[in-house]
Amino acid sequence: MDTQTWIIVAIVVIALIAVAAALIYRAKQTSRLRERFGPEYGRTVERMGDAGKAESELMAREKRVRAMRIVPLSPADATRFSHQWREVQGRFVDDPQRAAGQAQKLVQELMEKRGYPMGDFERCASDISVDHPVVVENYRAAQVIVTRHEKDTEQLRRALVHYRALFDELLEVDPDKRAEPKRADAVIH
Repeated sequence: MDTQTWIIVAIVVIALIAVAAALIYRAKQTSRLRERFGPEYGRTVERMGDAGKAESELMAREKRVRAMRIVPLSPADATRFSHQWREVQGRFVDDPQRAAGQAQKLVQELMEKRGYPMGDFERCASDISVDHPVVVENYRAAQVIVTRHEKDTEQLRRALVHYRALFDELLEVDPDKRAEPKRADAVIH
């Protein structure tokens, strides 16, 4: 073979290697996003109608949330929020609609305290999906129930359960500020 043929073969081989590398990279990226976002990945693909667009959206979410200052709670804040949640839950029997509305506000306050910007609901849910992809669907379901001013007690109970799932995940305490764990052998029986 002459030199020109070798050059053409080399260019074709390099092009094939580049295409293969791009396909492998894309497959790994898809796998990473599916693993990271769980059910939110499928929801986003379905909503956008195209996996490539959905993956771009999910990567943009990651980038946006990385730029935020999401912080764990101090133990005092965690205690305060836990106490407030118990109060909201206790009010449910007497006034389920009001309790569900208060649960919504408490979750929003907790999100804000952690550093998530509050504003447009869908944007907020998208931000939450980066770190809490499994429970973001709970957040959306609860929001639908509360914003339609549901009066059915069972639906309101579901909203409270949905908000509780996100609340529990968001109630993360700063590990550097946790109280020292008690040793099992130091407990008096």
